[in-house]
Amino acid sequence: MIFHQISDWNDAYANAPNIPGGERWPAAWVQPAQAYRDALHGSGRATLDVHYGERARNRFDLFGPEGRPKGLVVFVHGGFWKALDKSFWSHLARGSVESGYAVAMPSYTLCPAVRISEITREIAAAVERAAAMVEGPLFLAGHSAGGHLVTRMISATSPLADNVRARISHTVSISGVHDLRPLMKAAMNTDLRIDEAEALVESPALLEPMQNARVTCWVGSAERPEFVRQNALLANIWTGLGAKTCLIEEPGRHHFDVIDGLADPRHQLTRILLSP
Repeated sequence: MIFHQISDWNDAYANAPNIPGGERWPAAWVQPAQAYRDALHGSGRATLDVHYGERARNRFDLFGPEGRPKGLVVFVHGGFWKALDKSFWSHLARGSVESGYAVAMPSYTLCPAVRISEITREIAAAVERAAAMVEGPLFLAGHSAGGHLVTRMISATSPLADNVRARISHTVSISGVHDLRPLMKAAMNTDLRIDEAEALVESPALLEPMQNARVTCWVGSAERPEFVRQNALLANIWTGLGAKTCLIEEPGRHHFDVIDGLADPRHQLTRILLSP
């Protein structure tokens, strides 16, 4: 028999040290994101720094296709709820924009200035503000901590207004963290300040899905075992609770390049995200 037990919780969730050349990220995203943002802004198809709340980071960028959008994609970034902002990911809008959809990319207040439960409410406010600007079906995608945040939007206790929930066609959690309890054992919890009470109300895997929830849990096969496990966890539990679920492990992808497909309208990740 083979028993599995995690002895080093910091290493279990450490991505860069366990990826060859992992120190290149997040800097590797800066130039392509800036170039794409500048190109769309120059063509009049980007509205930058739209306010959705009162805090300094309560802003999103909105990228539009040529012509009337078919609907709206909201992409929520990762960084373990305590790092990065919307400016690193603009190029990932390309796949959806070239498919005819508008894409909103919000920043949010980071831990330890706020707790994860407050970030959840901020993302709901961002989704509602963007949804008020673009008609049609709504698609949510998030990476890592962003995967947690978008699946919270489709949990039964989602802070989203009912009319916005009703517009959500599909949610894709990419390398999402769906059970917060393991992070309580990692050093990063000094900043995150997750306790048992918050983990119980903010972990999608411990919550019921909203009615008619449809979610794809996507992860790279070369990721840390904890991200592969967390990915399968939500799909497994929510299937048993009535959601429509899909589980995908993309061969050879690690935590940082698993999102690259969003920049390509032909890539399976983009095509599945936008599937009706």
